[in-house]
Amino acid sequence: MFANSKLVSMGNFDLKLNHLLIIGILCLSFSISFLIRTQAADFGFELNEFDPFFNFRATQYIVDNGISEYFEWNDDLSWYPSGRDVSATSQVMLHMTAAVTYWIFGGSIELYDFTIIFPVIFGSLSAIVIFALVRVLGGTTAGLFSALLYSISLPILIRSPIGWFKSEPLGIFFSLLAAYLLLSGISAQNKKIAFTKLIGAGILTTFAISSWGGAQFFIIPIGIFFLTLPFLRSDHKFLIWAIPLYTITTILVSAGFERGMSFSTLGGISLIISTCFLVSCIIIQNKSSKNKTRNGLVFLIILLIIAPTILILNSESQILPLPSHRYLNAINPFLTTTDPLVDSVSEHATTTLPQSFFFHSVLMIFSAIGIWLIIKNIQNNSKLLNNEMLTFSLILGLVGVYTSSTFVRLEVFASISLIILASLGLSLLTNEFFKKKPQSKTEIHKLIKLPYVIGIVVLLIIPLVYPVDGDILSVSKTPPTILNGGTNYPISTNDWLDALSWLKNNTPADSVVVSWWDYGYWISTMAERATVADNATLSTNVIKNIAELFLSTPDEAWYSLQEMQGDYVLIFVAAEKLNLESPDSYYALRGGGDESKKQWFMKIAGHNLAKYVHMDAFSGTDYFWNETLLGQMFPFSPLGYVNPNNISEQYPTYVPGTLGIYGKDIKFPSNGDGPLQLVYASPSFVEEKTGPVIGVFIYEVNKEYKPAS
Repeated sequence: MFANSKLVSMGNFDLKLNHLLIIGILCLSFSISFLIRTQAADFGFELNEFDPFFNFRATQYIVDNGISEYFEWNDDLSWYPSGRDVSATSQVMLHMTAAVTYWIFGGSIELYDFTIIFPVIFGSLSAIVIFALVRVLGGTTAGLFSALLYSISLPILIRSPIGWFKSEPLGIFFSLLAAYLLLSGISAQNKKIAFTKLIGAGILTTFAISSWGGAQFFIIPIGIFFLTLPFLRSDHKFLIWAIPLYTITTILVSAGFERGMSFSTLGGISLIISTCFLVSCIIIQNKSSKNKTRNGLVFLIILLIIAPTILILNSESQILPLPSHRYLNAINPFLTTTDPLVDSVSEHATTTLPQSFFFHSVLMIFSAIGIWLIIKNIQNNSKLLNNEMLTFSLILGLVGVYTSSTFVRLEVFASISLIILASLGLSLLTNEFFKKKPQSKTEIHKLIKLPYVIGIVVLLIIPLVYPVDGDILSVSKTPPTILNGGTNYPISTNDWLDALSWLKNNTPADSVVVSWWDYGYWISTMAERATVADNATLSTNVIKNIAELFLSTPDEAWYSLQEMQGDYVLIFVAAEKLNLESPDSYYALRGGGDESKKQWFMKIAGHNLAKYVHMDAFSGTDYFWNETLLGQMFPFSPLGYVNPNNISEQYPTYVPGTLGIYGKDIKFPSNGDGPLQLVYASPSFVEEKTGPVIGVFIYEVNKEYKPAS
């Protein structure tokens, strides 16, 4: 064939045209992935979201002080006054990988800028790694399809854009690479190569978990896959040392990390139990003179009965250590509403059916075809694909889709699973269309090749252009969070950057700032000031105390601030100055700041919402505005309520279905004698321009204040 034509020889390797085609498609996949991820840079070259700011500061600590000092670091700017043991509570490999790659490739670039581009590089490189993985599962054609599909997968793109210096991009990269080495290792004919790859897979599995806790969900399908191997393969002598080698390597390397793999993690449970089963099952089968498969299946059924029974009994007794709530929530969706702190995080929202269709659209079609063709190939014992690899693909697909049903952030697992299934389906379908046909069918076969190719291309392009304003390019192009405060407004302002700069340059270096935990990483990293709580959410009690503080009366809150040793209190209000023909300024408070989070403060504090908000669970009651510290700290007060569909229909008090209208009202001025004094208000509040107000307000605690009681 023309594609196999030799172009040049280099020693024992012949470079052929199909090699150039593979390289070209992989370069295209990397480029598409890179370009889409970098769109947000148009708004500003900043880190995105919250966690990346701590990760940058931790990486900076390694660069400045070395790796050994990092493992001894107790961060005194976090969770004041106790601080934070960073290496025991962080994604260590993310920080170490970033620091090491910066030492090698950083050159003269600033570390901050390096960490902004870091997720784009590793996120785009993962398109090449998934090619290698799927190539092992289903061949080169399937691998190329997977690289292209990965490069335009929306759930993956929105979890790894420019500035997203968080765990997912590197964690996914390591996880896919570990899965590739594991599967290629157990498929290798050369035992020395198999040994090396399995060791590498174990090391990279640990790296993945240490980079991102969510990587454990890649290990669950691996554990289930191990349960099937004694029935899929006859080379038991190989399996009985190869699989334990991988598991033991993973556990031993994990022991070197404080947040390693253990029996109390989902990944640890999956690997240890499945490996023990595999070894035991092989021994049972080898000891059986007849009915070997049946005896193995009976043993599996017994395990499947005993394991859930132990988990159910343990849920009451808690004898065995369990993973944290978030991980248990992912395997038990009924836990979703039992922890208000977890539920308050937007990315922990339960995935809805429309969201799944929006995220995956065309992938669902291709993956359904893939599942059908995979099952058909297994039934027909086709030689096109290896049955054990097809089984792994189905297991990964089912686990990925199930896991992603709990949290929106876990849609990346559904995406990877569907990409693999869709790629295998497209590969099998393409093979069917392009394989040689009998002479009598050749002309008809040629006629349908072109429409097939056009149809595939059209289906792949659809997510790039449709729906309008909801396509991949539009959704991927959003401002970095610090430039719009994580609000609903697609704007870019310097309000937060200016506020943090003011805090850094106008307060004593030993100041302690109290704020809702969402803003902790920004304050400790950009303002270099200690915070009582931050995005690590290490202590539910501390966060609950802050919620109680905000909902207390100003006098009660003043006492609480003395106990917390707080010097400043920061709040964030997202408002919109209405364009009304009036000499007065009117505002709507509905943008996604603390005014929109106050309901979660109430739930986390365990308070009755009806005391603080009206029937819409949003508009504050008179008690909220007049009696709580948070209501008094908001530099606005309600003026009345209007029907949003007819603004001439106005009411002095709340009426269901109406929208609150607010005016400026600073209750704790800088020259006042109250418990707090407003010392900073961000520019968009001061300038009074029509449109969004990204209002950051910093109050100094009046240490001379004398409460009435």
